Amino acid sequence: MLTWRTDLALEAAQLWRESAGEAAELPGVESAEELREGYPVTTVRILDGRGEQALGKPAGTYITLELDGLARRESDAFGRAARALAAELAPLLPRDPRAPALVVGLGNRAITPDNIGPKAADHTMVTRHLVEQVPEHFGAFRPVAALAAGVLGTTGVESGQLVRAVAERIRPACVLCVDALAARSVRRVCRTVQVADTGITPGSGVGNAREALNAQTLGVPVIAIGVPTVVDAATLTRDVLAQAGREELEPHALGEAGGGLIVTPRDIDTQVHDLAKVIGYGINLALHPGLTIQDVELFLS
Repeated sequence: MLTWRTDLALEAAQLWRESAGEAAELPGVESAEELREGYPVTTVRILDGRGEQALGKPAGTYITLELDGLARRESDAFGRAARALAAELAPLLPRDPRAPALVVGLGNRAITPDNIGPKAADHTMVTRHLVEQVPEHFGAFRPVAALAAGVLGTTGVESGQLVRAVAERIRPACVLCVDALAARSVRRVCRTVQVADTGITPGSGVGNAREALNAQTLGVPVIAIGVPTVVDAATLTRDVLAQAGREELEPHALGEAGGGLIVTPRDIDTQVHDLAKVIGYGINLALHPGLTIQDVELFLS
């Protein structure tokens, strides 16, 4: 049987309500909406096993930022997006502002829709060595290390194994993982960022789930930051038919029609570049409170 494929808790909650009726109460789940720097933010909290079963995701907090204004190139769209992401990340970080952190970019650099993680790592302020070696100039910074873990097909090592080995060596107080996701709706592709405190399972969005990265496997809190860059073809077809009021096709027919295809925007290069920079800068602002966009640009230049 075909099921909707999405990594977004926001979409999973919407799908549940569509199937149960808009008036139905979603058990074990709370949600709230607000504006942050002019961008809509939806927070979904899965509270217990009932919520886990309903949405198919582990209990925790899932925050979705909708960044349509970034694609429209609104005034100060980039700065507002980075600051909004930082504001959502900050409460999830260790309270000690000097606690070391590891930023991990998951994905394959050779595949554009999958390289948002490595690109975000490229925009990360790496300070761990500077804090240790030049404390008179960088002692006020949080020690931060970055890793582009690669994929099994190019490294011969599972990304989860590599991240765990690095984490055991440098002992960060938290790990921030950036990865590409899959969405149900094409309008959310490269338009949203999801932040979750539950960790991440690399490759799950395209049906190639690998070893999970979470507090249980790494021994420290793991914050997942993801951007949907693809839509499963069968899921997209079913969504378009639903919007048109035509759902008469059998689920197995939709699955056969999709043929395992993954759909991505034609300007994916530009969109991944923009969003990877937003994520990198947002992480920097969250890890180093008090810095500005200009400060980050100066450091990275």
